[in-house]
Amino acid sequence: MPNRLPNDLPAKEFRDAMRAFVGNVSVITVGSGEASSGLVVTSAISLSAEPPLLLACVNLTSSSIPILRSEGRFGWSSLGAAHQAVAERFSGFGGVKGAARYEGADWETAVTGARLLKGAPTAFDCTVEEMIDRATHTILIGRVQAIRKTPGAGALIYWNGAYRSLTA
Repeated sequence: MPNRLPNDLPAKEFRDAMRAFVGNVSVITVGSGEASSGLVVTSAISLSAEPPLLLACVNLTSSSIPILRSEGRFGWSSLGAAHQAVAERFSGFGGVKGAARYEGADWETAVTGARLLKGAPTAFDCTVEEMIDRATHTILIGRVQAIRKTPGAGALIYWNGAYRSLTA
């Protein structure tokens, strides 16, 4: 008889198990000026090449959700080997919130007005295609409007509860 999971699997046990997955660290940037926010995602994947669509899962309690819903645009920057400080600020380390998350890094304004991290291995300027609420998260689907690339930037990954840098 195969192993069966109980219906009341503890959330902490699930989160701890998910940390064994290696995830590319990206930041999603939303808003402008003092109304800026953003977050780190490790659940970023390509959904489709034609049309170009990206998918991420964002906690419904994130301060970025209302801005995503109202503005309908966002930046998506994968983080390079040298971007751990950016990941920590966008993760809220030390209580950093809102517009303060952008300090200490260089940003450019993309076609839609979203901000992209200069020097990111790859960055996407996106419009919101759809947001699908499920349980504690929304499935964010973004349509790519423009792409920026920086060869040789390496990668920042998240594995076993820690950020780790990869270089070529």
